[in-house]
Amino acid sequence: MALAEQELNEIAQVLERPDAGSMAFGELRRRFPKLALTRCDASDVTEAPFRSYAAFDLHLLDASDHCAGVTDDPAKATGLILAKRG
Repeated sequence: MALAEQELNEIAQVLERPDAGSMAFGELRRRFPKLALTRCDASDVTEAPFRSYAAFDLHLLDASDHCAGVTDDPAKATGLILAKRG
């Protein structure tokens, strides 16, 4: 599933909210049920984030091939990694 600009904007709206830290994961799961979602600590991800917000770094996940990996190409994104910032 590729992420369109409209979907990236919707994701940004969720992650930019003041209460994003407590509700972002559940809200994104509800809005994007076909995307794989993973949450972790920002220190667990070594790749540069696709975008950064106050509470989270957003990484795009590409699991379309044999091994999953981080991508910076929304056209290849099959999921999201929400890396919680301290």
